[in-house]
Amino acid sequence: MIDLYLSFVIDHPILSSAVQVAILGMVGELLAIRIRLGRWHLFGGWQLFAKIAVWAFLGISFKYAFAGFFGFVDALIHKGLWFHVADSGFVRALSVSTFTNLLFGPVMMLFHRWTDNAIEQKPMHWPSLQKAWVTLLWFWIPAHTLTFSLPSHLQVGLAAVWATALGVILGFFNRNKG
Repeated sequence: MIDLYLSFVIDHPILSSAVQVAILGMVGELLAIRIRLGRWHLFGGWQLFAKIAVWAFLGISFKYAFAGFFGFVDALIHKGLWFHVADSGFVRALSVSTFTNLLFGPVMMLFHRWTDNAIEQKPMHWPSLQKAWVTLLWFWIPAHTLTFSLPSHLQVGLAAVWATALGVILGFFNRNKG
């Protein structure tokens, strides 16, 4: 089974990124709602399809962003604009994670929130988006530091697992107390 998975992510990096994030992102979203509300809330047919499509698009964007930010950090090091010690290992993974989450993360979250609100036909709630941005610091930078220490073909899959985990964590923090 693991060989099948590895073959899929190596041979089809874009498709596998879309599939992994679509499935695990949607599962995380549904679990977060279940934990928060104390009951299951399943979206109607077109809404579910639209949300899965957005998650799939995000998976593709993750694949490109992750590769791009490795190149970004490498270029900064090459130009003498970043620490040479970041050439490999933990410091490189931390550097890529920090730049990815501070430069790509807020825009990606804004896009995701905007599409969710459009699909659910509700207005933007800016305070909750601002709280989501804070997760870039306490959750995503540490999580992606581990993610970016893995081979590139495993990174989006782990990011999708982290998204599910964060959905569960936030579901508990935001659950109804009544």
